[in-house]
Amino acid sequence: MNYVIVDRGDRLSKELAAKFHTLAEARGLKRNDEKPEMIISIGGDGTLLQAFHTYVDRVEDVAFIGVHTGHLGFFADWKAEELEELVCMMAESEPSIVRYPLAEIVLDTTEGLSTYTALNEFTLKGVDNTIVAQIDINDELFEMFRGDGIVVSTPSGSTAYNKSLGGAVIHPSIESLQIAEIASINNRVYRTLGSSVVLPQHHHCDIISRKDQRLQLTFDHLNITRNDIRSIRCSVSSRKVSFARYRPFPFWTRVREAFLGYEVK
Repeated sequence: MNYVIVDRGDRLSKELAAKFHTLAEARGLKRNDEKPEMIISIGGDGTLLQAFHTYVDRVEDVAFIGVHTGHLGFFADWKAEELEELVCMMAESEPSIVRYPLAEIVLDTTEGLSTYTALNEFTLKGVDNTIVAQIDINDELFEMFRGDGIVVSTPSGSTAYNKSLGGAVIHPSIESLQIAEIASINNRVYRTLGSSVVLPQHHHCDIISRKDQRLQLTFDHLNITRNDIRSIRCSVSSRKVSFARYRPFPFWTRVREAFLGYEVK
């Protein structure tokens, strides 16, 4: 099996990466930075997002494993002290592969079309002022939005920014996108639903810019600023991200432990 490690860059993560390489070599696992089968993230959920975007062009050919060096994450399910057990299981057993939906974001600008992929969420905010945008669902007008921004999340990202905005937590087996508002302004001109909206796999939404405005776009942890956005199409990607599970890691257990703060004894 070929693997690669993406670590957070701190001392502990680098030490764990070096230890993993030593253990892996002894068990016949091969390091391959160019064409890995398994991508090992050592750090936290942010490190796994970094690993995902590093290998996003090969997302259909790889599976991810997360090792956390702090608190239990939604993607990182192995602890630092379990590294030897992980390497042993990778060498001796076949994992269960779970696949989660991704968001596809297509920008229509004066320079043409460009496509991005998000594992957690796509966020749109104004740089200088509130944003003004028309939101269409399936090519029909849904609402006229004015406010601080819009978050479009995958089920995996429903526990992140989306949750802080009052959005629903959605199981990653449900192929969907969720649209949540950031501080919308409602008056006689701009009217919004005021709650998050969940779109199924075969639906899409378009965010159409209605004034000249500088916009900050964030794809997970990656930021760009544009002043030439005409519209943005958001849909469930035809691709999925894969995670290798060598032991159970139930989604609702992660939600309970992360937000309710207790474990079942």
